[in-house]
Amino acid sequence: MKRILIIQTASLGDVVLCTPLIEKLHHFYPGAKIDFLLKYGYEEVLRYHPYLHHVIVWEKSHKKYAHLLELIRIFRDRKYDLIVNTQRFASTGLMTVFAQAKSTVGFSKNPFAIFFNRRVSHLIGKPGNYQHEVERNLQLVDHVTDTSVNYPVKLYPTQTDFAKVSQFKTQKYITISPGSLWFTKQLPAEKWIEMMRQLDKDVMVYLLGSARENALCDHIIKTSGHAKSLNLSGRLSFLQSAALMKDALMNYVNDSAPMHFASAMNAPVTVVYCSTVPEFGFGPRSEMSHIVQSPKPLSCRPCGLHGFKKCPEKHFNCAHQIEVKQFLEVLPDK
Repeated sequence: MKRILIIQTASLGDVVLCTPLIEKLHHFYPGAKIDFLLKYGYEEVLRYHPYLHHVIVWEKSHKKYAHLLELIRIFRDRKYDLIVNTQRFASTGLMTVFAQAKSTVGFSKNPFAIFFNRRVSHLIGKPGNYQHEVERNLQLVDHVTDTSVNYPVKLYPTQTDFAKVSQFKTQKYITISPGSLWFTKQLPAEKWIEMMRQLDKDVMVYLLGSARENALCDHIIKTSGHAKSLNLSGRLSFLQSAALMKDALMNYVNDSAPMHFASAMNAPVTVVYCSTVPEFGFGPRSEMSHIVQSPKPLSCRPCGLHGFKKCPEKHFNCAHQIEVKQFLEVLPDK
């Protein structure tokens, strides 16, 4: 096999959870040129991946379908031996079918899967059949590799990335990534504020996120009064954030992309689940990982696979019932 394309143009976390596919395909086909298609804005996370030949970008926010047709033409020219489509939506199914690869594989939920050479079931949260998304993705290439799933979620920050964050590693520290694209996946700011008020004063706290989380992080720092804290949201790249997470005492995250950054560095991580649950199969992969969720059962939880802009029940108890001591209990001895 000489040319392979992996497709994942959904969220940033979904892209990171595809990295075991890159690792496994490279292991079995070290001479193959592996390309990866992702959404515009996320390319930096894989730009320096040593096992990728090309990182291809799909600009979906402007002239989406014109760009889709252009990508199909590019894929036809490259004459892929295998296309691995990890998405379950029609647009990527369309490009998979019309790219004219020798072989195509994807999940059976994709509307165009009937035209793929091979289809694989994608089971989420099925009782007695729990699978992580990594395992589900790796099943797509069982037929050209083997059935093993012991391949890591892995990112490759550069020496420059590590040098950039070395200035923040001169003392013991934790990171908090308080943001999320979805309201019901995001722990309320007052919980982080209460936690920081109870932290030892000698623990440095770095708040991470994109530029859109800047005001949120400023509010948490100012209101908490924790003197040794710094807002780094919008100041670090994806890979620089991952490099900083690597040596933290603990990384506190929501059920969101920063969780997967921590997993990709095998960094200690504590994940907060509000409306979603780890049984969906998108949980942490670090050796040292902890789950924090409501200690009380809720009949309304989970309320969906993804988050919502507001609580459907209007009480958001899945977040409000979480206790700050649950965060402090998992913080390692310094």
